Amino acid sequence: MTENIGYKTDFLGHSFFNMNGNNTHISTNCRYVYTYFDYSMSMNVKSDLPRINKLRQIMYGRQGLLLTSDLAKFNIPRTYLSIMEQNGEIERVSRGVYRSASAFIEDELFSFQSRYSSTIFSHEAALYLHGLTDRAPLNYSISVPSGYHSELLNNSEHRIFYVNRDVFDLGTSSMNTPHGNQVRTTDLERTICDIVRSRNQIDIQVRNAALKGYVRNKDRNLDRLYRYSEHFRIQSIVREYLEILL
Repeated sequence: MTENIGYKTDFLGHSFFNMNGNNTHISTNCRYVYTYFDYSMSMNVKSDLPRINKLRQIMYGRQGLLLTSDLAKFNIPRTYLSIMEQNGEIERVSRGVYRSASAFIEDELFSFQSRYSSTIFSHEAALYLHGLTDRAPLNYSISVPSGYHSELLNNSEHRIFYVNRDVFDLGTSSMNTPHGNQVRTTDLERTICDIVRSRNQIDIQVRNAALKGYVRNKDRNLDRLYRYSEHFRIQSIVREYLEILL
């Protein structure tokens, strides 16, 4: 007795599922029944490889760094991170941050801000990014909004400046690090305002060199500088410095 349905049996009487459902039958004499799903391995590989290759592309473009947020942008499941980690391709740096396990030169500025995404580089770190100092920072000066708390960051040697939330985003921008990755920092005029506001905490040589460098900078915008200085209530001090230098 046979019945035409979407299964087929081999000579041992095992039942196999036929995706097409053509020329199939079930033998009533079979002792064991197995369900077998026939799928194309080549199709599965083709659908997986582009995702992993995409992650490798991102890593290459960032000199070996990979963020979990990158997966969300391209709708890639996080299991691919586990696969690459188990294969020894990447290693976890911190929460949400991975790096290539081979031939890797870390972009420390980008790695730092990936770990602490609420921060912006300011003061000496911003001077370095704008080319107004040649002192590469060993510890970063960063600004955070008032009320921000990170126990790990507070216990570090980085310098933290707390800024009122109503002016925190004033004059912030994105810049490329020396490795070519984008980070958030203060723009040229906001950086000068920060240096003036915190003048007693900034090395005098660094401060004077930064002010002189700003005056010589072809991209300076004095109107913007004066506008920012009004928000921070330091306009008279900024004018005094510039009258000496201009």
